[in-house]
Amino acid sequence: MDFAFIKEYAPLYVEAGILTLRIGATGIILSIMVGLAVSAVQYFKIPVLRQIASCYIELSRNTPLLIQLFFLYFGLPKIGIRLSGELCGIIGLTFLGGSYMAEAFRSSLEAVEKIQFESAESLGMNSFQTLRYVIFPQAFATSVPPVVANMVFLLKETSVFSGIALADLMYVAKDLIGLYYQTGEALGMLVVAYLIILLPISILGTVLERRVRYAGFGN
Repeated sequence: MDFAFIKEYAPLYVEAGILTLRIGATGIILSIMVGLAVSAVQYFKIPVLRQIASCYIELSRNTPLLIQLFFLYFGLPKIGIRLSGELCGIIGLTFLGGSYMAEAFRSSLEAVEKIQFESAESLGMNSFQTLRYVIFPQAFATSVPPVVANMVFLLKETSVFSGIALADLMYVAKDLIGLYYQTGEALGMLVVAYLIILLPISILGTVLERRVRYAGFGN
């Protein structure tokens, strides 16, 4: 292991990690917002919008992120729309992540038994109060594991951003391997970089899941 090589090029991984985190965090936040909206449409069975939401989920989940990025980065310029690589990454991650988040939220809402509505109504709660104080807290607790898993999944999916010339972690690793043939060192730093990013999220997700379950939700 060439530690001199690692010391010299580790700053490149730091810069690439910051870019990965910036795009990943933005995409995750937007995908959660999209997921909440789409899951609400499905859960409340809103006409027309429900069918559109179903088509969106099927299209998003059954096409690779790299193909979606190619469409945004290389396809849209054919009709006069040019987007930066970073913006394409955010849009692509949001488009993909929104469908996964929507399914996580929808399944969590549907996991709450219907009798909860009846019990809340018998206590004199209106629909808004029922959703806020009875349904959403239980659904949130149930949704923590899949949402955290989706966050980790989306951050790992950023590894395909090198396909549209974004200098993310994978781009830096492939570049160093191509230039210096230091495969072990380049891949080793890549693994460490992803662990530094993803491991805290997994740990925090586990802690949050335990806390909400100890609070009595999601049991």
